[in-house]
Amino acid sequence: MSWFSQTLTSSIGKKLLMALTGIFLITFLVIHATINAMIFYNDGGETFSHWGHFMGTNPIIRTLEIVLIAGFLLHIVDGLILWKNNTEARPVKYAVSNPSANSTWYSRSMGLLGTLLLIFLVVHTAQFWIPNRSNQFATGEELNLYQMMLSTFKNEWVVLIYVLGCASLFWHLLHGFKSAFQTLGLHHIKYNGFISFLGTAFSVVVSILFALMPIAIYLGWVD
Repeated sequence: MSWFSQTLTSSIGKKLLMALTGIFLITFLVIHATINAMIFYNDGGETFSHWGHFMGTNPIIRTLEIVLIAGFLLHIVDGLILWKNNTEARPVKYAVSNPSANSTWYSRSMGLLGTLLLIFLVVHTAQFWIPNRSNQFATGEELNLYQMMLSTFKNEWVVLIYVLGCASLFWHLLHGFKSAFQTLGLHHIKYNGFISFLGTAFSVVVSILFALMPIAIYLGWVD
């Protein structure tokens, strides 16, 4: 049995893989949120388009894009396996239990939150990433993502979907950020408080930045 197969069949290995891919995806969120925030320069999309063009044409970034897709797939598959194993390990609920005394509702709902995020990810990539990359392969030219955003986020239902997606992202990160560091062994009374604060701050800032983008366009704050 290969190392990779052993990782996917070991409980500790699956949790470690979830933590590593989660931290990797957190770095992606930092970059993605930073570039999205460029729309708030409100300069007709010039700054946003400049950095978007760099990310879409730089050969190193394009290569890392493949690694990013692999990271997403591993995180999703590993999450589904862990959820399935946890469900099978306790098929019958205890007669008397008080889960809220030992854990938060969002830590017990990571499977649901992850599923909602997966649906949101499919919607998001279908609206922007897939059409842009398809056009690049077909014509060698990028689409005007800024104009696509202005058009897409004029629909209140699309904005609502994105805001709900960002809410799911917030709760997912709120547990996942701290949990990833604990899985990697960074769990000590000296810095648990700092990791918890950093995770909460990151979850709030990133989720609000993502949610503000469609809201600002819909309300006409950005044009």
